[in-house]
Amino acid sequence: MHEETTTKEKILKKIRKALIEKTVKGTNVDFDSEIYQRSEQPLEITFAQQLTKLNGKFIYCEDEKELGENISSLLDENKWNHPGDKQGASVFCFEKKAADLLKKSKISFSESEKDIRHANIGISLCEYLVARTGSVLITSKQAAGRRLPGFANYHIVIAYSSQIVYTIKEALTGIKKKYGNNFPSMIVNISGPSRTADIEKTLVQGAHGPKEIYVFLVSE
Repeated sequence: MHEETTTKEKILKKIRKALIEKTVKGTNVDFDSEIYQRSEQPLEITFAQQLTKLNGKFIYCEDEKELGENISSLLDENKWNHPGDKQGASVFCFEKKAADLLKKSKISFSESEKDIRHANIGISLCEYLVARTGSVLITSKQAAGRRLPGFANYHIVIAYSSQIVYTIKEALTGIKKKYGNNFPSMIVNISGPSRTADIEKTLVQGAHGPKEIYVFLVSE
């Protein structure tokens, strides 16, 4: 017992010493240089590759007209825009800009937040797309917030080429610049469909959110 105590005391003594002593080496750490080497290919391609690796779906659109056509085709192919079908599908969109685009394309959807629990397809905008990780950043400042993606089985994201950055750091810097002192109370980094492997080590998608995510990127 005495030997164990002695060993323990020696270890604790070393830890205390290490915490007290100030290190001289490494004080001039470069926090500004990028950790990851940037890809030479366009950000759109890098983002599409990374999103696909995460089982997300990427659709490129030349303009907003093609955006409407592509979303309409996706909804029709999966019979998602027919509230009376056997799947009980319902399309929801709470953000004005996205809603206006859907109306121009004559796509039916609900804007009623009180029925959000019945959302099967959620359509929203985003703050940024992060190319290196294939991630989508959304914040509480958006009308959809985290609620719509959290309830919907399928999440459709509308983004523009000007919203693509390479790193999360760039995205957070952009959000800070955009909102200033009125910084969002919540920032969510979505990396592919919701998934977990906690149950018998079997990968399950849609465990606590959308089981599929589609990013429609509009060229600007």
